[in-house]
Amino acid sequence: MVGPASGSVQTLFDFTRLDQLNDWTEQSDTAKPSGMSKAVLALQKSQLFQRAIFFSLFVPKASGAGFAAIRTETNFDLREYHYIAIKCRGQGVNFKYKMVLRHKGLGRDSAVYGQVFTVAENEFATVKLPLGDFKPYYRGLPLPLETHPLDLSAITNMGIKVDNGPYLPDNQPGVSALEIDWIKAVK
Repeated sequence: MVGPASGSVQTLFDFTRLDQLNDWTEQSDTAKPSGMSKAVLALQKSQLFQRAIFFSLFVPKASGAGFAAIRTETNFDLREYHYIAIKCRGQGVNFKYKMVLRHKGLGRDSAVYGQVFTVAENEFATVKLPLGDFKPYYRGLPLPLETHPLDLSAITNMGIKVDNGPYLPDNQPGVSALEIDWIKAVK
């Protein structure tokens, strides 16, 4: 999972080289009885390139609540880094995503740290997410950062999601694709 650090960059996931994505799992609103969204992370392989594609079918409830997400267990120490960089492009109805991190092996009943980002449409670009801008949430509600700091030395879960609500009010029901070449930590 973790690539070798080369100076100011550490490769976290290089989807142009991975053989499989079995460590990534869906974590969508279908975990609840009323959920109807779907998320899949798949490898796209051709004779010229390979990358991961996060496909999402976002089907919010009448209230607008819902989410389609993928995540993986990790073991990253990111104390020496300032950003998470993602080389990606978007297609479909939604271009706003949220990266989520968890730390210290804590699960569903703990804070999740999120940051919203916008991807370029139909053109690859590198999106930089400052590690200092990941904010704590519990079940969608913001928590005070001073009492819930993110422990960058023990990032044990990473995910990407499409959802709606106060943080992503522009997202629409429908199908989207986020093509990803790599995710790196950058100083």
